[in-house]
Amino acid sequence: MKLQVQRTYNFNAGPSALPISVLEKAQEELIDFRGTGMSVMELSHRSKAYEDVHNQAIASLKELLSIPDTHEVLFLQGGASLQFSMIPMNFLQTGKKAGYVMTGSWSEKAFTEAKLFGEVYHAASTKEGNYRSIPTLDQLQYNSTDAYLHLTSNNTIYGTQWKDFPDTGDVPLIADMSSDILSKPIDVSKFALIYAGAQKNLGPSGVTVVIIRKDLLEQAHTAIPTMLKYSTHSKNNSLYNTPPTFGIYMLGEVLNWVRELGGLSAIAEQNEKKANLIYETIDASNGFYIGHATPDSRSLMNLTFNLASKDLEKKFLEQAKQSGFVGVNGHRSIGGCRVSAYNAVPVEACQAFKEFMIQFQTENS
Repeated sequence: MKLQVQRTYNFNAGPSALPISVLEKAQEELIDFRGTGMSVMELSHRSKAYEDVHNQAIASLKELLSIPDTHEVLFLQGGASLQFSMIPMNFLQTGKKAGYVMTGSWSEKAFTEAKLFGEVYHAASTKEGNYRSIPTLDQLQYNSTDAYLHLTSNNTIYGTQWKDFPDTGDVPLIADMSSDILSKPIDVSKFALIYAGAQKNLGPSGVTVVIIRKDLLEQAHTAIPTMLKYSTHSKNNSLYNTPPTFGIYMLGEVLNWVRELGGLSAIAEQNEKKANLIYETIDASNGFYIGHATPDSRSLMNLTFNLASKDLEKKFLEQAKQSGFVGVNGHRSIGGCRVSAYNAVPVEACQAFKEFMIQFQTENS
């Protein structure tokens, strides 16, 4: 028997909203997973029942993202934050440098970790402008001999997103796509490595997806701990040790949901619609709402803005919470307001928030 619950408007930046149909299916299968008499959380990761879940999730991700045969999918743990260390540990060879494009807090963290393992530098930065934009492609300065070039595709804190990606030729392009993977079609072949924490668009926290080009694996250092080698997980189909089985099951169900909606083109169209509801309200407010990102760099996932004064902002956030909108506070490091409209956030939630914004402006102008 399903419990009747009141769902909130969930704009949390992560962990974020999950599709209600996926949650309902997980609820139905929680006690007895497909006739096994066990929960998926109780299955041996060596059992056929679990391996089917595992392999289907990999196959679904390859299908939806059109991942070429040159790349493979890994399911790891430790979040994107562990990737900040694993990447230079594996691929920052002695005598080479790595370029990092600085577009926000997460690229800063990735850069700080990489400095522990070798020589890194800023290939571009928008920090002087308080990370209000993404660098243009002609602003990128990197070397043809670099070990790799690293970027963060979407910046959850500042609300900016790459619209186009560079063609880096022989320089491996690596991207942290934690907060916008699966939100639109991308050309995976441009990238040597893509990594993403699952807790935005892919599923619950605890799973980290890595899409890696096979020839890059061959270039990795070998004198590093076993669990921190990508090759360890590649050779064992991400089953070297016990994986986060429930998280991977949920990820697979989210991928099925995306497929049923019509794939990434349909998801991208819906995400455009949701973001436009909020951005149009900001732009039509005559300065009552002040968007943080420049229009050409605006994120479709994290919509950031401020109000004219701290007191008005505080009142806005308090009333938003009272009206059932959760997670609208900006990141603790910069404050302000943020609407995170990930894939599973329905259009209706953004429409309701638009109406709240308009009403609040009317009452407080």
